Amino acid sequence: MICSECGLVVGDRCVDVGSEWRTFANDKESKDMSRVGAAEDPTMEGQDLSTTIGRATGSAGFGENGLPIYRNRHTESAAEKAKRKANREIKEMAERLSADQSIINAAQHIFHTVHKDKLIKGRSNNAIIAACMFIACRQQSVPRTFKEISAVAHTNTTIKDIGRCYKIIRKALVSSQTPSSGISSSSSSDLIERFCSKLNLPKEIKKLALFIVGKVNDIPDLTGKNPNSLAASAIFLACEQIGNIRSAEDIGRICGAAENTIKQTIKLMIPNLGKLFPPDVTPSHLIASRITK
Repeated sequence: MICSECGLVVGDRCVDVGSEWRTFANDKESKDMSRVGAAEDPTMEGQDLSTTIGRATGSAGFGENGLPIYRNRHTESAAEKAKRKANREIKEMAERLSADQSIINAAQHIFHTVHKDKLIKGRSNNAIIAACMFIACRQQSVPRTFKEISAVAHTNTTIKDIGRCYKIIRKALVSSQTPSSGISSSSSSDLIERFCSKLNLPKEIKKLALFIVGKVNDIPDLTGKNPNSLAASAIFLACEQIGNIRSAEDIGRICGAAENTIKQTIKLMIPNLGKLFPPDVTPSHLIASRITK
């Protein structure tokens, strides 16, 4: 590699670690022309570049005593098996979440860091994998709720297990000051756009709901509330104000919040509607009557 302006030799040997040929899985008749295997996986620390010798066939593969001449000297350890299984589970979860490759890479890197430094002991690997996916989604600014992660995780993984592992991983990554420690807390505004899209709500409702959650921090009674509940309550208020009526049950089903929780949160918002709504918007007097039903 030579600079075109001054002729400086930048590098005399360049190795491309990507895939050599493109392979289409649906095209069964085409021959796989790749001679180097899949692309290099940095989380496997070169273990994916090892050569595996298959089972001997024919007389040339066996000696005089009947034992195979060529044997595999390398046996996969339990740690290597765990990392390989985790990478496969993360890819399957990402496919169910419709997540892109950047989220997969982030989740695999977080699990590799957790497993390498032994940050968690005595916890289920499935819960750790789900927690890594939860953190990766937040890092890539596409947050998912614990309920959504639990729905695509292993069948025996509960929301409580994911939450416990998340707290341990977050604390460990922040204290160790690793590059993966930039874990931002999920806010209600990050969730509203996706929830409004699922509810097929117009732009004016989304805009008003975003304004409402932006003013929530100014109200002491709402500080520390669950982001899902705040997002669901803001969407409910915006729907009531615009006239696109949706029940708290329907909104809670999409947002992952209980109907009673939404109503209790809105009751805390009602005395402060003047602060939550824009100055040019007069809060509807029907909101209080709808909540008491």
